[in-house]
Amino acid sequence: MRGRRGRAAALPGSGGGRGGSGKFGSSSSSSATEMAVPRILRAAAPRLYSGLPAPAALTAAAARPRDPEDKLLAEPLRHPDFFKVKNLFTLKDLFDARVHLGHKKGCRHQFMKPYIFGCRLDQDIIDLDQTMQHLQLALNFTAHVAYRKGIILFVSRNRQFCHLVESTARECGEYAHTRYWQGGLLTNAHIQFGPGIRLPDLLIFLSSLNNVFEPHVAIRDAAKMNIPTVGVVDTNCNPCLITYPIPGNDDSPTAMELYCKLFKMTIIHAKNKRKQIEVFQELQSRQKGDTSRPVVAEGQA
Repeated sequence: MRGRRGRAAALPGSGGGRGGSGKFGSSSSSSATEMAVPRILRAAAPRLYSGLPAPAALTAAAARPRDPEDKLLAEPLRHPDFFKVKNLFTLKDLFDARVHLGHKKGCRHQFMKPYIFGCRLDQDIIDLDQTMQHLQLALNFTAHVAYRKGIILFVSRNRQFCHLVESTARECGEYAHTRYWQGGLLTNAHIQFGPGIRLPDLLIFLSSLNNVFEPHVAIRDAAKMNIPTVGVVDTNCNPCLITYPIPGNDDSPTAMELYCKLFKMTIIHAKNKRKQIEVFQELQSRQKGDTSRPVVAEGQA
């Protein structure tokens, strides 16, 4: 016990010992602390703790695309609404589709309280202003994934809308999963399907609950694999593990038809935008190639 007390008293910055007390210690303790900090961190400390922006030359060099493919991918990131998703729907469209109707007050999830406007006749009413903002963010992110040729997977366990979800994915050239989800389908994909398998780049949950009103297993698996998710969350759902939650009704056929229509239009528009820009860049490269060719006189030909 005496040895342990002696060691504790000899520590730099402690209350007792020869190094002194308080925040002022001896020169030996300060030199030991300086030796413990790597030199590279001491050199970078002023830069790490400063609020000054990076030099303009470095920022311009990093933002300047070096390859035509990089320029093609960087162009949509310069605009807040490059794909014009805000023009796809209005607040009245959400109201007419009954997106604002939630479940009974007794079924309310505690994390859905910020998205609830009020309660009428013991039924929760969802705030459509927040639904509109979250839906625009989700559609914008989906458009960026489709523009970059990402794999999008539509997921739903509601038997009533299985055909609608599958037809929506087929019409926009993507994939759908409306059957029983086996646990580990994403986390153990390299074991079940072999190495080199490509996982989806985005999962769209048109219903975040399964048939027994429990959170879909794919939400947990996608969170483990760092796969972004977009999901419609009703008042009885947990929105915590979903990257882009959309508070809204997930039981009415009119609401589901509106969701599928918006996602289908967004994905098709993003893919067509990619094709148009690729064709435009190809024409520009051909024009540059024609102008760079030397002109040969008729007598020299």
